[in-house]
Amino acid sequence: MSSAHALLESIRKASAGLMLNELLAQHPDVARRTAQRWISQWIDGGQIRAIGEGRARRYFVAKTTEVATTATDRDRFPGYIPLSADSRDIVAYIDQPQEARKPVGYQRDFLDAYQPNVTRYLSESLRRQLHKMGKTAQADAPAGTYSRAILNRLLIDLSWASSHLEGNTYSRLDTRELIEQGKAAQGKAAIETQMILNHKTAIELLVENIGTVGFDRYTLMNLQSALSENLLPNPADEGRIRQHAVDIGQSVYRPLSAPQQIEDALDVLLDKVNQIADPFEQSFFVLVHLPYLQPFADVNKRTSRLVANLPLFRANLCPLTFLDVPEQAYSRAILGMYEMTRVELLRDLYVWAYERSTQEYLAIRQDLAEPDPLRLAWRDVIKQTIRDVVLQPDQDALSVIRQVVTATVPEVDRDNVQALIVEELRRLHEGVLARYGLRPSELAAWKASLVVGPPN
Repeated sequence: MSSAHALLESIRKASAGLMLNELLAQHPDVARRTAQRWISQWIDGGQIRAIGEGRARRYFVAKTTEVATTATDRDRFPGYIPLSADSRDIVAYIDQPQEARKPVGYQRDFLDAYQPNVTRYLSESLRRQLHKMGKTAQADAPAGTYSRAILNRLLIDLSWASSHLEGNTYSRLDTRELIEQGKAAQGKAAIETQMILNHKTAIELLVENIGTVGFDRYTLMNLQSALSENLLPNPADEGRIRQHAVDIGQSVYRPLSAPQQIEDALDVLLDKVNQIADPFEQSFFVLVHLPYLQPFADVNKRTSRLVANLPLFRANLCPLTFLDVPEQAYSRAILGMYEMTRVELLRDLYVWAYERSTQEYLAIRQDLAEPDPLRLAWRDVIKQTIRDVVLQPDQDALSVIRQVVTATVPEVDRDNVQALIVEELRRLHEGVLARYGLRPSELAAWKASLVVGPPN
């Protein structure tokens, strides 16, 4: 009996239900994170139900009729996502039992055969369609202008949707409160809160450093490190090329295990992606080949979903947020690429997902204010000044601000820049500290030093 099946059987046999700690005590060989992921999937699939909150939450088997209907719906590839005949073939193969699918290893030819700007995963008509959908009013503005303008919304949407694909049970509202107010949702595991916050940090890393990040090892490693912080069994795996073999759950695919082979393939991958001219082809290429290579011990798919947005940010196109992408559709598309080295299903899902993302942002395009040119021009000074104020709690905040502004900003803009800095300080809270390179303890120390409140 598999570990997952054994856990589910334990819940079925417990008429009074089981709390997570009780379940883990019965199955000490199962990691807490793994059990939480399975439970989340079973709840979504209607196989079990949860009652209560926090540590008192108990899990019960669902009614038989309820399971039969809901599980069938969940197991079926969503019919509302248009698929080509090739994609339907992939679904048919992946839907076979795992034992019926042929074990395969990493196929280096899959990467080597791709010739930048000659090979096209996305046809010309598809790329034209995507450009039309994703075009923004900031198309001709400096790189990253649009992503900075929508950053607050982007942090919520992409953090929530990407985490949801990993089994995270935070709601969109929960995610918004965590990111905007620093308020963790009640009854959620700490690992789920950490995952959301890690996404936020990683997205800010990309958006705030658009001029220096790129398709290179430094960016990938730091992005994976941000996404995996405090989530991996071995912290040494954060931001490091994989040093050991890994298994892919629910798959017969076995990635490379030799570190040198992984390093070599990653170099080729990065060289190719940097040669691709079209931002959407670039985006899709990395969404395919980064998870396929599995260069990190974990968090490869999350890393690929975020870095796939880099060329879109650069070109001031709408982001790919993965909103409303069903986990069962995404996992099948990834498995088809893993086990068949075929991209058609992931391509169809990519196009559908991008259309959904752009529809979400169509509503805010009309009301989207142009980025404040003063804030944009002096953003580095503003961020550094706020950091200086917080890290010098013994100094008068206004004096620090005036000193920096006087030394760096022309007289015509000084009053306005100073006002912007003061306003940023008024709004400073734990949920935005990453953009200033600050820690919660440093914010707490600064607030404790204030006698009459924030500067006026």
